[in-house]
Amino acid sequence: MYVILRGIDRGAIFFADDDYRHFLAKLSEVGTAEAIDVHAYVLMTNHVHLLMTAKSDNGISALMKGLGQRYVQYVNRIYHRTGALFEGRFRPSLVEEDTYLLACQRYIELNPVRAGMVETPADYLWSSYRTNALGAEDPVVSPHPLYVCLER
Repeated sequence: MYVILRGIDRGAIFFADDDYRHFLAKLSEVGTAEAIDVHAYVLMTNHVHLLMTAKSDNGISALMKGLGQRYVQYVNRIYHRTGALFEGRFRPSLVEEDTYLLACQRYIELNPVRAGMVETPADYLWSSYRTNALGAEDPVVSPHPLYVCLER
């Protein structure tokens, strides 16, 4: 499943490095609890892209609900604000074909380059690129079996 989560009116959802770290920690925590494999991600200033596989029918919805609740509570507490942070419900897209899965992963991990934030995807800290492409450790990422087969 490919998921996009945006800030209200495309407003910021991350304000400091600790926010990105907190989001990733909660993604890992809730993902483990809901039996979700996160294959790729990028946390942009005002939106998030995720490529995931759920082991249950309602796993993605449960993950996004739990993640959203925990992260919004954190942001509201840290920044002394109230109310919603995200623009409605997350937008899911089913990924059925192998070629589409690889295209989604590439799209996700190259997002900061296309946005002109970095020269190469390895320069962006808040992405799964360094794990998938360079073998860096990341407790959030479970490389997709199809992607792992490409390495052989």
